[in-house]
Amino acid sequence: MTDPRVAAPSQSDLQHARDRGPIRGRIALLGPAFVAAVAYIDPGNFATNIAGGAKYGLLLVWVIVAANLMAMLVQYLSAKAGIATGRNLPELCRESFPRPVSWGLWAQAEVVAIATDLAEFVGAAIALNLLFGIEPLAAGLITAVVAFGILALQNRGYRKFELAIAGFLAIVLLGFAYDLAQVGIDLPGTAAGLVPRFDGTESVLLAVGILGATVMPHVVYLHSALTQDRIRPVDDRERFALLRFVRIDVVIAMGVAGLVNLTMLIVAAGLFHEGGRSSIDTIEDAHAGFETLLGGGAALAFAVALLASGLSSSSVGTYAGQVVMQGFIGRRISLFVRRAVTMVPALVVLSTGVNTTDALVISQVVLSFGIPFALVPLIMLTARPVLMGALTNRTHTTAAASAVASLIIALNAFLLYDTLLVG
Repeated sequence: MTDPRVAAPSQSDLQHARDRGPIRGRIALLGPAFVAAVAYIDPGNFATNIAGGAKYGLLLVWVIVAANLMAMLVQYLSAKAGIATGRNLPELCRESFPRPVSWGLWAQAEVVAIATDLAEFVGAAIALNLLFGIEPLAAGLITAVVAFGILALQNRGYRKFELAIAGFLAIVLLGFAYDLAQVGIDLPGTAAGLVPRFDGTESVLLAVGILGATVMPHVVYLHSALTQDRIRPVDDRERFALLRFVRIDVVIAMGVAGLVNLTMLIVAAGLFHEGGRSSIDTIEDAHAGFETLLGGGAALAFAVALLASGLSSSSVGTYAGQVVMQGFIGRRISLFVRRAVTMVPALVVLSTGVNTTDALVISQVVLSFGIPFALVPLIMLTARPVLMGALTNRTHTTAAASAVASLIIALNAFLLYDTLLVG
C-alpha cells in the first residue's frame, strides 16, 4: 500500500498546475478537502442527525450549522500546516512536544480510530443488510474488503482516489436531495432552529454527538498529510497562492458536507417528528419509516446513501490511521493488520446484536471527546512562526480557533458532569 508521506503527484509545483489552463488548473488544485469531507457525513452522522431530527424536530439545526463552520476553520488550519511545513500534524507533534506527550496523543488517537471504525463499519453493514439481506457480520467483512479496494486507488495516483471519494460524496448528497424533495422544507421552523438552545440533557448528548460526527479528529490529522506533498511550493508567494485554493477547496467541500447533514436532520424532522414518530431508535427503523411513509424509492435512496457513506469513510479512516501512527511514533504496520485490530469492536457489535444506532451515537460522543486532543496541538503549532513562517496564524485566527476548542471542551465537560455526577 502506498506510504501516505510519499504518495506525491508527479507535478511538484504550482506553475505546472496553472499551465493546464484557467479552469482545469484550478480544478486540479481542489480535492483534499473532499477526502476529508466524506468523514463528516459518515454513518455516525446518519445516526445522530436522524435521532436529533426525529426526537427534537428542528431544534438542533443551529448545532449542525455551527459545527460545520467550526469544521471549515479546523480543516483550513490543518491543510495550511501541511503547506507551510511540508509535514503533517502528527509529525509536527512528535517533533515539537516531549515524547510522553506525543505518545499520549497517539494513544488517544487510536481510541478515536476505533470509534471511527465502529461508526463506518456498522453503518455500511446495516446498508448492505437493508439492500441485499446480507447478515451483519458478513456485511462488515465485505465492507473491509471494499474499503481496501478504494484505498488501493492511491497506487494509481492521488487524483483517482480523490475523484472516487468525491463520487461517493455526490451519491450521498443526491440520495438525501431525493428524500428532501419528497418531504419538503419547513423554512420558518428551520430558521427558528438557528437560535441556540437545548431541551434537557438528552438533547445535549445528541448535540455533542452531532459535533463529534461533524468535527472529526482523524481527518484533522489527515488533511495536513493530504496537502504536505501534493503541490510543493517553492517560495512564500506560491504558498499564499496555494492557501487561496485551500480556502476554496475547504469551503466547497465542507459546505457540501454541511448541506448533507442539514438535509438529514430536516428530513428526519419533517418525516418522523412532525408525523408523531419521534421514537426512531435505529437506522433500520428510519429505513422502514422511509419505505412506509414515502415509498420504496425514498427507502432505496436512503440505504444507497448510507452504503456510499460507510464504504468511502472507512477507506479514509484507514488512510488517516496510518498517518496517525507513522506521524506520532514514527512506525508503520501493515494496513491489513491495523484494520484487523481497529475493526474488532465493530465486528463484535455486529455479531452480538447490540443496538447499532445506540452504538453509532456513542461512538460519535467518543469522537467528540477526542477533538480537543487534535485541536489544541493544531492551534498551538500553527501559531508558531518558527514552524509556519509567513503562514503563521494571525491573532484573530488563533482567537477564533481557541474559542472553538474552548466551546467543545466546555460541552464535553458539562456532559460528563451531568451524566456521571447528576444523572
